[in-house]
Amino acid sequence: MNTILAAKDLCKTYVVNKREQTVLNNVSLQIKPGEFVSVMGPSGSGKSTLLYNISGMDKMTSGSVVFKGTELADLSEKEMSVLRLHKMGFVFQQINLLKNLGIIDNIVVSAYMAKNGSRKEINQFARELMARTGISELADNDITQASGGQLQRAAICRALINKPDIIFGDEPTGALNSKSANEIMEIFRDINESGTTIMLVTHDVKVAAKTERVLFMIDGRIEGDYYLGKLQAANNDNIEREQKLLQWLLEMGW
Repeated sequence: MNTILAAKDLCKTYVVNKREQTVLNNVSLQIKPGEFVSVMGPSGSGKSTLLYNISGMDKMTSGSVVFKGTELADLSEKEMSVLRLHKMGFVFQQINLLKNLGIIDNIVVSAYMAKNGSRKEINQFARELMARTGISELADNDITQASGGQLQRAAICRALINKPDIIFGDEPTGALNSKSANEIMEIFRDINESGTTIMLVTHDVKVAAKTERVLFMIDGRIEGDYYLGKLQAANNDNIEREQKLLQWLLEMGW
Protein backbone atom coordinates (compact mmCIF):
# COMPACT_ATOMS: atom_id res chain seq x y z
CA MET A 1 0.00 0.00 0.00
CA ASN A 2 1.25 3.48 -0.85
CA THR A 3 1.40 5.37 2.46
CA ILE A 4 2.53 8.76 3.65
CA LEU A 5 2.43 7.68 7.29
CA ALA A 6 2.40 4.26 8.95
CA ALA A 7 2.43 3.28 12.62
CA LYS A 8 3.06 -0.26 13.82
CA ASP A 9 2.63 -1.52 17.39
CA LEU A 10 2.84 2.05 18.68
CA CYS A 11 2.81 2.27 22.48
CA LYS A 12 2.91 5.23 24.83
CA THR A 13 3.23 4.73 28.57
CA TYR A 14 3.45 7.35 31.30
CA VAL A 15 4.52 6.85 34.90
CA VAL A 16 2.02 8.44 37.30
CA ASN A 17 2.64 8.13 41.04
CA LYS A 18 5.18 5.39 40.34
CA ARG A 19 2.61 3.40 38.38
CA GLU A 20 2.68 2.85 34.63
CA GLN A 21 -0.29 4.11 32.67
CA THR A 22 -0.62 2.90 29.09
CA VAL A 23 -2.27 5.51 26.87
CA LEU A 24 -1.53 3.92 23.48
CA ASN A 25 -1.66 0.15 23.29
CA ASN A 26 -0.05 -1.42 20.19
CA VAL A 27 -1.67 0.95 17.70
CA SER A 28 -1.14 0.22 14.02
CA LEU A 29 -2.46 2.33 11.16
CA GLN A 30 -1.67 3.48 7.63
CA ILE A 31 -2.54 6.80 6.02
CA LYS A 32 -2.45 7.20 2.25
CA PRO A 33 -1.29 10.39 0.54
CA GLY A 34 -4.22 12.73 0.03
CA GLU A 35 -6.50 11.09 2.60
CA PHE A 36 -8.71 13.12 4.94
CA VAL A 37 -8.89 11.17 8.19
CA SER A 38 -10.56 11.93 11.51
CA VAL A 39 -10.02 10.22 14.86
CA MET A 40 -12.91 9.87 17.30
CA GLY A 41 -13.44 8.20 20.65
CA PRO A 42 -14.43 8.85 24.26
CA SER A 43 -12.45 11.22 26.46
CA GLY A 44 -9.23 9.53 27.57
CA SER A 45 -9.22 7.07 24.67
CA GLY A 46 -5.83 8.30 23.44
CA LYS A 47 -6.88 10.40 20.43
CA SER A 48 -4.65 13.41 21.05
CA THR A 49 -1.79 11.26 22.33
CA LEU A 50 -1.93 9.32 19.05
CA LEU A 51 -1.74 12.56 17.07
CA TYR A 52 1.23 13.84 19.08
CA ASN A 53 3.14 10.56 18.78
CA ILE A 54 2.67 9.99 15.06
CA SER A 55 3.67 13.60 14.37
CA GLY A 56 6.79 13.40 16.53
CA MET A 57 5.59 16.06 18.97
CA ASP A 58 5.78 13.43 21.69
CA LYS A 59 8.20 10.53 21.91
CA MET A 60 6.76 7.03 21.62
CA THR A 61 7.58 4.45 24.27
CA SER A 62 7.89 1.66 21.71
CA GLY A 63 6.82 0.73 18.22
CA SER A 64 7.39 2.32 14.85
CA VAL A 65 6.17 5.43 13.04
CA VAL A 66 7.35 5.90 9.46
CA PHE A 67 6.66 9.21 7.70
CA LYS A 68 7.50 9.32 3.99
CA GLY A 69 10.05 6.54 4.43
CA THR A 70 11.68 8.01 7.54
CA GLU A 71 11.51 6.18 10.86
CA LEU A 72 10.77 8.88 13.43
CA ALA A 73 12.39 6.92 16.26
CA ASP A 74 15.75 7.21 14.45
CA LEU A 75 15.68 11.01 14.42
CA SER A 76 17.29 13.29 16.97
CA GLU A 77 15.13 16.02 18.50
CA LYS A 78 16.73 18.58 16.17
CA GLU A 79 16.13 16.40 13.10
CA MET A 80 12.54 15.84 14.17
CA SER A 81 12.02 19.58 14.60
CA VAL A 82 13.35 20.22 11.10
CA LEU A 83 11.08 17.53 9.65
CA ARG A 84 8.01 19.00 11.35
CA LEU A 85 8.94 22.52 10.24
CA HIS A 86 9.26 21.59 6.57
CA LYS A 87 6.85 18.69 6.09
CA MET A 88 4.04 19.00 8.67
CA GLY A 89 1.46 21.61 9.61
CA PHE A 90 -0.45 21.81 12.88
CA VAL A 91 -3.80 23.35 13.86
CA PHE A 92 -5.00 23.15 17.47
CA GLN A 93 -8.17 23.95 19.40
CA GLN A 94 -6.24 26.59 21.31
CA ILE A 95 -5.02 28.75 18.47
CA ASN A 96 -1.64 29.62 20.04
CA LEU A 97 -0.83 32.66 17.94
CA LEU A 98 1.96 34.84 19.31
CA LYS A 99 0.45 37.83 21.10
CA ASN A 100 3.34 40.15 20.32
CA LEU A 101 3.00 39.65 16.55
CA GLY A 102 0.36 40.79 14.10
CA ILE A 103 -1.66 38.26 12.15
CA ILE A 104 0.43 38.13 8.99
CA ASP A 105 3.64 38.03 11.05
CA ASN A 106 2.27 35.00 12.92
CA ILE A 107 1.68 33.32 9.59
CA VAL A 108 5.09 33.97 8.05
CA VAL A 109 7.41 33.41 11.01
CA SER A 110 7.89 29.66 10.50
CA ALA A 111 8.59 30.20 6.78
CA TYR A 112 11.30 32.68 7.70
CA MET A 113 12.76 30.04 10.02
CA ALA A 114 12.61 27.42 7.25
CA LYS A 115 14.08 29.88 4.72
CA ASN A 116 11.43 28.94 2.19
CA GLY A 117 12.24 31.71 -0.26
CA SER A 118 12.87 35.41 0.09
CA ARG A 119 10.86 37.49 2.53
CA LYS A 120 9.02 39.05 -0.40
CA GLU A 121 8.06 35.61 -1.75
CA ILE A 122 6.98 34.38 1.69
CA ASN A 123 4.89 37.48 2.36
CA GLN A 124 3.23 37.16 -1.04
CA PHE A 125 2.35 33.52 -0.40
CA ALA A 126 1.00 34.43 3.05
CA ARG A 127 -1.30 36.99 1.48
CA GLU A 128 -2.42 34.41 -1.08
CA LEU A 129 -3.29 32.04 1.76
CA MET A 130 -5.16 34.77 3.60
CA ALA A 131 -7.14 35.53 0.46
CA ARG A 132 -7.88 31.83 0.03
CA THR A 133 -9.21 31.62 3.58
CA GLY A 134 -11.12 34.90 3.44
CA ILE A 135 -9.11 37.02 5.89
CA SER A 136 -7.13 39.30 3.56
CA GLU A 137 -8.38 42.41 5.34
CA LEU A 138 -6.83 41.25 8.63
CA ALA A 139 -3.22 41.11 7.43
CA ASP A 140 -2.07 44.11 9.47
CA ASN A 141 -4.34 43.51 12.47
CA ASP A 142 -3.28 42.44 15.93
CA ILE A 143 -4.69 39.11 17.10
CA THR A 144 -6.98 41.01 19.48
CA GLN A 145 -8.69 42.50 16.43
CA ALA A 146 -10.17 39.28 15.06
CA SER A 147 -12.84 36.75 15.98
CA GLY A 148 -12.14 33.17 17.01
CA GLY A 149 -13.09 31.88 13.58
CA GLN A 150 -10.84 34.42 11.88
CA LEU A 151 -7.94 33.53 14.15
CA GLN A 152 -8.42 29.84 13.36
CA ARG A 153 -8.24 30.72 9.65
CA ALA A 154 -4.97 32.51 10.38
CA ALA A 155 -3.75 29.39 12.19
CA ILE A 156 -4.58 27.34 9.09
CA CYS A 157 -2.59 29.79 6.96
CA ARG A 158 0.30 29.38 9.39
CA ALA A 159 0.03 25.58 9.05
CA LEU A 160 0.13 25.88 5.24
CA ILE A 161 2.89 28.46 4.87
CA ASN A 162 5.66 25.85 4.43
CA LYS A 163 3.56 23.79 1.99
CA PRO A 164 3.44 20.69 4.23
CA ASP A 165 2.70 17.18 3.05
CA ILE A 166 0.33 16.58 5.96
CA ILE A 167 -1.69 18.70 8.36
CA PHE A 168 -2.54 17.48 11.85
CA GLY A 169 -5.49 19.02 13.69
CA ASP A 170 -6.31 18.53 17.37
CA GLU A 171 -9.96 19.56 17.84
CA PRO A 172 -9.47 22.48 15.40
CA THR A 173 -13.17 23.41 15.52
CA GLY A 174 -13.71 22.60 19.20
CA ALA A 175 -13.77 26.22 20.41
CA LEU A 176 -15.85 27.58 17.52
CA ASN A 177 -19.56 28.08 17.01
CA SER A 178 -21.30 25.88 14.42
CA LYS A 179 -21.12 28.47 11.62
CA SER A 180 -17.40 29.05 12.08
CA ALA A 181 -16.80 25.30 12.43
CA ASN A 182 -18.55 24.65 9.12
CA GLU A 183 -16.49 27.35 7.43
CA ILE A 184 -13.24 25.92 8.82
CA MET A 185 -14.18 22.42 7.62
CA GLU A 186 -14.85 23.76 4.12
CA ILE A 187 -11.37 25.29 4.13
CA PHE A 188 -9.90 21.95 5.21
CA ARG A 189 -11.89 20.23 2.48
CA ASP A 190 -10.49 22.61 -0.16
CA ILE A 191 -6.97 22.06 1.17
CA ASN A 192 -7.44 18.30 1.01
CA GLU A 193 -8.79 18.47 -2.55
CA SER A 194 -5.60 20.27 -3.55
CA GLY A 195 -3.66 17.15 -2.46
CA THR A 196 -2.65 17.78 1.16
CA THR A 197 -3.18 14.88 3.56
CA ILE A 198 -5.15 15.82 6.67
CA MET A 199 -5.58 13.96 9.96
CA LEU A 200 -7.62 15.51 12.73
CA VAL A 201 -9.00 14.60 16.14
CA THR A 202 -12.60 15.55 16.82
CA HIS A 203 -15.49 14.75 19.14
CA ASP A 204 -18.03 16.23 16.69
CA VAL A 205 -19.96 13.87 14.40
CA LYS A 206 -20.75 16.76 12.04
CA VAL A 207 -17.05 17.46 11.65
CA ALA A 208 -16.03 13.82 11.23
CA ALA A 209 -18.78 13.26 8.65
CA LYS A 210 -17.01 15.74 6.37
CA THR A 211 -13.84 13.65 6.36
CA GLU A 212 -13.14 10.65 4.18
CA ARG A 213 -12.30 8.07 6.83
CA VAL A 214 -12.95 7.77 10.56
CA LEU A 215 -10.80 5.89 13.07
CA PHE A 216 -12.48 5.05 16.39
CA MET A 217 -10.41 4.64 19.56
CA ILE A 218 -11.18 3.06 22.92
CA ASP A 219 -8.69 2.58 25.76
CA GLY A 220 -5.65 3.38 23.65
CA ARG A 221 -6.55 1.08 20.77
CA ILE A 222 -8.07 1.63 17.33
CA GLU A 223 -11.23 -0.47 17.48
CA GLY A 224 -12.83 0.61 14.21
CA ASP A 225 -11.99 2.05 10.79
CA TYR A 226 -14.94 3.42 8.82
CA TYR A 227 -14.66 4.61 5.23
CA LEU A 228 -17.15 7.33 4.30
CA GLY A 229 -15.59 8.30 0.98
CA LYS A 230 -14.89 11.76 -0.32
CA LEU A 231 -17.49 14.46 0.24
CA GLN A 232 -18.25 15.31 -3.36
CA ALA A 233 -19.78 18.75 -2.89
CA ALA A 234 -20.32 21.00 0.08
CA ASN A 235 -23.41 20.00 2.06
CA ASN A 236 -24.75 17.72 -0.68
CA ASP A 237 -25.06 14.64 1.50
CA ASN A 238 -24.01 15.79 4.97
CA ILE A 239 -27.14 14.60 6.80
CA GLU A 240 -26.98 11.11 5.32
CA ARG A 241 -23.26 10.86 6.11
CA GLU A 242 -23.83 12.04 9.66
CA GLN A 243 -26.58 9.46 10.17
CA LYS A 244 -24.43 6.62 8.81
CA LEU A 245 -21.47 7.66 10.91
CA LEU A 246 -23.55 8.06 14.07
CA GLN A 247 -25.06 4.59 13.60
CA TRP A 248 -21.58 3.10 13.20
CA LEU A 249 -20.28 4.94 16.26
CA LEU A 250 -23.15 3.65 18.37
CA GLU A 251 -22.44 0.12 17.18
CA MET A 252 -18.80 0.63 18.20
CA GLY A 253 -19.85 1.68 21.71
CA TRP A 254 -19.49 5.44 21.47
